[in-house]
Amino acid sequence: MKNRPLLYTSYAGEMGLLNTRAKQLSVGLMILVALVLPFVLDDQWLSLLAICAATAIGAIGLGLVTGYAGQVSLGHAFFIGIGTFTAAVLSGDPNGRTLGFGITNMLIWLPAAGLVALVAGIIVAPLATRLRGLYLAIVTLGLVVIGEHIFAEWSDVTGGLGVGRPPATLDVAGYHVGVTDSVGTKDQKAYWLMLILLVVFALAARNLARSKVGRAFTAIRDRDIAAGVIGVNLPRYKTIAFAISSFYAGCAGALLYPLIGFIEPGSFNLGMSVLYVAMVLIGGAGTISGAIAGAFFITLLPTLTRQLMPLLPFISESSDRIPNLLQLQTILYGVLIIGFLIFEPRGLFGIWIRIRSYWKSWPFSY
Repeated sequence: MKNRPLLYTSYAGEMGLLNTRAKQLSVGLMILVALVLPFVLDDQWLSLLAICAATAIGAIGLGLVTGYAGQVSLGHAFFIGIGTFTAAVLSGDPNGRTLGFGITNMLIWLPAAGLVALVAGIIVAPLATRLRGLYLAIVTLGLVVIGEHIFAEWSDVTGGLGVGRPPATLDVAGYHVGVTDSVGTKDQKAYWLMLILLVVFALAARNLARSKVGRAFTAIRDRDIAAGVIGVNLPRYKTIAFAISSFYAGCAGALLYPLIGFIEPGSFNLGMSVLYVAMVLIGGAGTISGAIAGAFFITLLPTLTRQLMPLLPFISESSDRIPNLLQLQTILYGVLIIGFLIFEPRGLFGIWIRIRSYWKSWPFSY
């Protein structure tokens, strides 16, 4: 109803994708800004935004299993690594020093990377569905430890620790995205491609959240025992949550490393998993838009930190007692997570809700 955005008179109205005029206008404005950015920003920023979009796909996957289904997972980096090396092997040079099949078409290696990660998620799910909370987090943390060892030692696939291998190539149905031509630069085309894929994955996740499966996820998150009593099949839906999350992680990993340019097996560690958890928490657990906002915020934070450091009066390059850039970023991650958990548990999405509610009720905003 008009001026009552949270009042719905039917289930169809409540479950609608863009069920208010404010949502329609905001989504339209964001699409318009995204379309204009390639003509405003230089290639360096477009490349960074493409990485943000690919990272956001992985954050959406973790948001489904953690934010919606309430299953705390610290093993996201493991599934990202599986997707990355699956894509690299499928698209790799058959005559190279590492295993490769020469299938460069992204329409083949991208879904294949997601499916291999999905199978890995299904294999892990029976163990994870018997646990919850801290115990589940420890089990998924073990996946990262196992994955680090496998990625470091399986040199035929990964190239070995400290050596790595070239990633997959962004080749869509014979059209090589990494080539600069009259259509646009390679960074512009990579940005367009990642933006389109992010929209597709986000819409799929949003529709899943509105479906019977999504409602089962939220029931398990809010009170799993009660959900089981009313007929929700807990093992089944927890397995589905892990499988879909793993698929998103595999696709994100397959997309990230062609953009970055090199695959380092040691990068799929606990630190990567914690970063993705931070994206979900800072963006807003249980929301697709929050996961996307958190991914963009965390990915852009190092660049913003580097630009702000010269403006800080207490930082000097010659001082040995001032923390370096990496230490400063690590401190910021910790402070942000603690700050959001204490003052705004709903993250950036919650801040947006506060701002929206303030202006909708103005001048009686008290």
